[in-house]
Amino acid sequence: MTKTPKKNSASETPSSSVRRRKSALLSARVPDTPAPAQALPLEPAPETVSAAAAQLSERRRQDPFFAREAAKYGHPLPSREYVLQVLAEAGRPMPWSELVEALDISPQEYELFERRLKAMERDGQILRNRRGAYLLPEKADLIRGRVQGHPDGFGFVIRDDGGEDIFLGPKEMRQVLHGDRVIVRIAGTDRRGRPEGKIVEVLERANQKVVGRVLVEHGVTLVVPEDKRIAQDILVAPGGKKVKPGQVVVVELVEQPTKYAQPIGRIVEVLGDYDDPGMEIEIALRKFDLPFEWPSEVREEARRLPDAVRRKDLAGRVDLRELPLVTIDGETAKDFDDAVYCEPQGKGFRLIVAIADVSHYVHPGSALDAEGFNRGNSVYFPRRVIPMLPEKLSNGLCSLVPHEDRLCMACDMIVSASGKVQRYRFYPAVMNSHARLTYTEVAAALYEGKEEARTKLAELLPHLQHLDAVFRALLKARRQRGAIDFETVETRIEFDENGKIARIVPEVRTDAHRLIEECMLAANVCASEFLAEHEHPTLYRVHEPPAPEKVAALREFLAGFGIELPGGDEPSPKDYAKVLEQIQQRPDAPLLQMVMLRSLKQAVYTPENRGHFGLAYEAYAHFTSPIRRYPDLLVHRCIKAVLAGTRYEPGDWKAIGEHCSMTERRADEATREVIGWLKCYFMQDKVGEVYTGVVTAVVPFGLFVTLDELFVEGLVHISDLGDDYFHFDERAHALVGERSGVRHRLADRVKVQVVRVDLATRKIDFHLLENLSPAPTRREGKTERTRRAKGKR
Repeated sequence: MTKTPKKNSASETPSSSVRRRKSALLSARVPDTPAPAQALPLEPAPETVSAAAAQLSERRRQDPFFAREAAKYGHPLPSREYVLQVLAEAGRPMPWSELVEALDISPQEYELFERRLKAMERDGQILRNRRGAYLLPEKADLIRGRVQGHPDGFGFVIRDDGGEDIFLGPKEMRQVLHGDRVIVRIAGTDRRGRPEGKIVEVLERANQKVVGRVLVEHGVTLVVPEDKRIAQDILVAPGGKKVKPGQVVVVELVEQPTKYAQPIGRIVEVLGDYDDPGMEIEIALRKFDLPFEWPSEVREEARRLPDAVRRKDLAGRVDLRELPLVTIDGETAKDFDDAVYCEPQGKGFRLIVAIADVSHYVHPGSALDAEGFNRGNSVYFPRRVIPMLPEKLSNGLCSLVPHEDRLCMACDMIVSASGKVQRYRFYPAVMNSHARLTYTEVAAALYEGKEEARTKLAELLPHLQHLDAVFRALLKARRQRGAIDFETVETRIEFDENGKIARIVPEVRTDAHRLIEECMLAANVCASEFLAEHEHPTLYRVHEPPAPEKVAALREFLAGFGIELPGGDEPSPKDYAKVLEQIQQRPDAPLLQMVMLRSLKQAVYTPENRGHFGLAYEAYAHFTSPIRRYPDLLVHRCIKAVLAGTRYEPGDWKAIGEHCSMTERRADEATREVIGWLKCYFMQDKVGEVYTGVVTAVVPFGLFVTLDELFVEGLVHISDLGDDYFHFDERAHALVGERSGVRHRLADRVKVQVVRVDLATRKIDFHLLENLSPAPTRREGKTERTRRAKGKR
């Protein structure tokens, strides 16, 4: 009997495996030669199989993925899928000796096969029990997932299979941090009836560096993480950088937590004091793991790019430089992705949307492309932008600045008087923007009739009027299509000379904003239709219909107000639009609109075209912002491939879509974090002041209220609602008093007093002084719990 080799103690660490997988994904995304569109056949062509592979036993050749492995390796091992199949067929845990015999592994292959098994263990595909036998986690009722921490010390496992979240008590959370991947076993249920888990194994550690504040207690230095989902303080090892209590630092973990010991780290970066200008952004960058420093190879590639469009770049391009294309953006914008032009044509219009041709400069396989994928999108903080691409591209060579030649991809459309795009074509072009306009000045000239603005834009005014005309036609088609249009209030933060908030003002959305929006929507739809028609894979921007349970809850809620949501179990966007139009003039319109909005799903990037529910499109893709969104850059490459009669294959489209959706969510979370910190800082000197506001969220522990004048949100805790037991009525979006019947609902107008501002936790607490909304009838809105209690009496 062959002796089992000693297990390799030098196996890869989780951090190295993460780096390896990232590298593998990038290399798979941008291969030197196009990847095959479909899986390789089970039986390889003779020339694709090495001599070593051809000599393998029949048992090894029964591997369903033998051809794939043989194409990748001169001496192919059993595929992961084949290992899983053999373990499943065995129906029991298999020791090493039995597994290598079942798969006909020779002694010379032991080390390589062991590495494959270790990788499968690391990814949670297999496990080893206490006797060292390999087993399938699902057969042992083990569940894989990612830990989601809570500031109060407990957490949940978000399951990979999409099942119900598993509760982890504080004791279990001691050995993991937020974001870690684990395998758990259901150990029972908690007090609320939720499944409660016990950690069997930690598969992957998510936190290698953590940003936090220094705390010194009894001579011991700790770092308190800024991410409150990490509820454990980090013990600072001796040595490293010298710091003062209260400073913000980055600590590198040298020991992850265990059941019996807290995490230990070494301070590697001192960011400064907590209230230093811009510190909130520095914290967010590290807390959300946002890439913000350019790798040296990216800087070098950017340096080698030309400073201006060269004559040789114009070959094969349509010359649009004489057309008065203009950009229309906000006052602070610097990266101009898009320019527009319109002229009457018969009873309709010719509309050209010209988009910066980023793909001409950012090539697959380049360091610029890899970093663009890594970032996924630009992140817009107040007063600072973390661009997806270096400024030489984002603010220079690719930005459609006025009076400079720029390469672009044009979507040239013929739009009917009714707003229907009748024909379109895409082509590479060169353009020269005739003006950099802002929404404010276009609105002043077109819609407010201000003479000064009309005089300033006199030369361009006829072209702007043509753009307005096509906008009206597209808007008409939008309404007929039944797209959903929620009215929301955006805000802009204005700063003083010290970099702190001076005021928060509402951002007025004018018809100038809507004009550009409709033009961009039209171009995006043409891009998706063009690629779908030519059957070229791409990333679609998908917004799926609301879940049936959300629809049922919304229908029940609206019925309580005498409103019917048409469309049965699957309402269309037009059904939503009809309700929005119906409630427009009602005093409770904000409440109804808010509940309707929350019934909808979040849009994602995916290669599966499932339409866009909110915009009422059968197909939709992002084409118009390749400077700041990586999916748009991919769509440009796909369109160019179709025009060239080739095919663009970046790799696993699904994985790329998931990554781009993640980076979008990451940017949103980081931006909200920064704005929340700034608003807390702004409110520090306003404790004791009284304001009016609106209830923007109802949760089991209280009401979130947004102040009218300041646009700042804070919490009225349930204990501050009055002398009663208040119960959360989820379907009614209300907290209802058990004895009094008083109800506090979503969108209620209230008067509150600021009682506490905690900058460290970004929390603002209000005390409810008065509910200004019409008082409901006494005992209206009793909760189910109260009704049951009454029935017992």
